[in-house]
Amino acid sequence: MPGAGKTAIGRRLAARLGLPFRDADAEIEQAAGMPITEIFARYGEPHFRDGERRVITRLLAGPPLVLATGGGAFADPLTRSAIQASGAATVWLKCDLPILLRRVAGREHRPMFLNADPVQVLQRLMTARHPFYAEAEVTVTCTDESPETTTRRVQDALDASVPPRRLPVGLGDRGYEVLVGPGLLARAGGLIGPVLPARRVVIVTDESVGPIHLPTLRAGLAAADIAILAEIAVPPGEASKDFSRLHGLLEAMLGAGVDRRTAVVALGGGVVGDLAGFAAAVAMRGLPFVQVPTTLLAQVDSSVGGKTGVNLKAGKNLAGAFHQPRIVLADTDTLATLPARELRAGYAEVAKHGLLQGPLWEWCEAHGARAVAGEADALTHAVLESCRLKAAVVAADEREESAEGGRALLNLGHTFGHAIEAEAGFDGSVLHGEAVGVGLGLAAALSARLGHCSQEWPSRVIAHLAACGLPARMADLPRGFSVDALLGRMAKDKKNRDGRMRFVLMRAPGDCFTSSEVPAEEVARLLRDEGAT
Repeated sequence: MPGAGKTAIGRRLAARLGLPFRDADAEIEQAAGMPITEIFARYGEPHFRDGERRVITRLLAGPPLVLATGGGAFADPLTRSAIQASGAATVWLKCDLPILLRRVAGREHRPMFLNADPVQVLQRLMTARHPFYAEAEVTVTCTDESPETTTRRVQDALDASVPPRRLPVGLGDRGYEVLVGPGLLARAGGLIGPVLPARRVVIVTDESVGPIHLPTLRAGLAAADIAILAEIAVPPGEASKDFSRLHGLLEAMLGAGVDRRTAVVALGGGVVGDLAGFAAAVAMRGLPFVQVPTTLLAQVDSSVGGKTGVNLKAGKNLAGAFHQPRIVLADTDTLATLPARELRAGYAEVAKHGLLQGPLWEWCEAHGARAVAGEADALTHAVLESCRLKAAVVAADEREESAEGGRALLNLGHTFGHAIEAEAGFDGSVLHGEAVGVGLGLAAALSARLGHCSQEWPSRVIAHLAACGLPARMADLPRGFSVDALLGRMAKDKKNRDGRMRFVLMRAPGDCFTSSEVPAEEVARLLRDEGAT
């Protein structure tokens, strides 16, 4: 904003970094051969903004520098896009109105202050510009401290800043990005604002996640002037994924006054993402949707790909829709708040992705224990590589229509896992990731029995999952299961074709395939050998 000190701070920062300093306004005046006031008076603001954009683009295409832009530059969508595309680190010097008023005193020569009340001018500019300034990577709140102190804080903030990794999900005009990194909740408004049709949302979370992460998300949205029409919390756990809870959620959303430009933000784990995404898919025949996953399971799997749904008595996710999000914010800081059991359960999906990809499985065997121990670098790598794999698979086969392989491969271990989870009644005694972990071992064992892989692979998969603290065999689960009940669940699996059970099998890590040529008696024999009655 005018008076924030961007030129004074910029010069000092450039000196600290040993870089040249440029002021965009001074460069424009030099290029035009006239002051900015005259450019505005002669040609109008659109002409000025076009020239400003060309000057800034030219400067950012050259050697490294510190650039102070005019206050309106970053509020211009084309200039903002050019700055962001250049890869420049962007800093918002944020000042309160009283500080700005003191600093702009005597600046009546500036075009915006000519014959105008500076209070009204600044308030109008703050309302118009702050939502776009929030897209800057770094925000530093400025006070009446010395310029040297502010400059030091700007440099410290830049040094500490970790830009999110951006992974594209290539689905044409429905494509979106998965952002992975720390501190994304606090920047949520600036990150999701550009992809929203309107700056208003409803937030769906659960009663465990909300008290921990909702205040940070709320503040992040407020910084970009994104209005929250309602905050709706559901009970945690898989039992919330049913039609009665979906009905209540829809009524609450519509009662809050949503329209077709209101986005639904899912803050939580896979249950919240599936439920909120399904509500977004069917409310008014489709509302924009944002995934903000807070569990490892959701960050590495369910938040990416657009599968939404609820459970039926017959099985898991049997009612749902494909509804792609506008963006996914995987804030890795949220993983530090997870209970150890939830973290381990989420890791099962990482191991699944490793078995599908190959090199990631080698990483899992070497570093998986660090991930389940909560080490930040290992968790970040697990999320990034899992999302990279899933984004590629989803882009190639969004609706799981490939005759062989394709997106169905992501169900490795899930035919067994979903049956176990459904038979346990979704009561929390067996978490989704725990059921998938057991399912991975069973899928490897079935592959070996059918002669598709060596006999060492089942024991190797099971040993790794057990070393990471997961239940790796049916005997590790807190309850027993019957062969007939599990086979009955598998017979209703949504992946089945022409009435035949369909399994994902493996030859080796990185070499998996789908098959409907699996004798039911072989599956039954395996389940009995693993302890099912």
